[in-house]
Amino acid sequence: MKVSLFATCLTNAFYPGVDLTMAKILKYLGHSVDVPEGQACCGQIAFNSGYIDDAREVARTLIHSFERSEIVVSPSGSCIAMIHHYYPFLFEKEPVYLKKSEELIKKSYEFTQFLVDVLKKPDLGAKYPIKATYHPSCHATRLLGVDEAPYKLLEHVQGLELLPLAEAQLCCGFGGTFSVKMPKISEAMVAEKANHVLASGADLLLGIDMGCLMNIAGYLEKINKPVKTMHIIQLLGEGMKP
Repeated sequence: MKVSLFATCLTNAFYPGVDLTMAKILKYLGHSVDVPEGQACCGQIAFNSGYIDDAREVARTLIHSFERSEIVVSPSGSCIAMIHHYYPFLFEKEPVYLKKSEELIKKSYEFTQFLVDVLKKPDLGAKYPIKATYHPSCHATRLLGVDEAPYKLLEHVQGLELLPLAEAQLCCGFGGTFSVKMPKISEAMVAEKANHVLASGADLLLGIDMGCLMNIAGYLEKINKPVKTMHIIQLLGEGMKP
């Protein structure tokens, strides 16, 4: 099938290697990949800050970008959750865009969700011998319902020892603009998350949202703790190398 990548603004700006690796994995599985021009933010930043009209305008741009796409896949559960959970609210009084948003919802997926639930490919033959733990990001888990797919992928990575993360369900404190508006609360939350990561005994922290991983990695670096952070896409990509 032809898969369109929703690169997301944060990943595209700070971690473009994640998007490139996602494309390589999809091509390895036999699918063609394109990156439609014009795509930008999903509107989550404006929406979470209370700028509903601005969020609606940004959402229209994204909808137009993927109108002709067959399947849309993203490395961010948070961004896909924004589309699935809040676009119907944004366009509840605009029948044309409500229909367009519903069409986008039906064909858009977070990457691990797409691999496991749609393609039925939990085993990519990856090898990565390391002790790791996994942070289930809030929006992907609570709003999008991506719960088992990441674990199923990690279960099939040869040599990977997946260690439990205490209080895994707790937020890392990023929350987009929340970390800017409430810095002290945000830092207290990420400190708690980082302590649980360190207590797990893992050498690597995995996740499916680079916002969360960036936040946790920043705090770990601040306290001089050498725990590597990595998107599951990066782990699979490196593990699949010959």
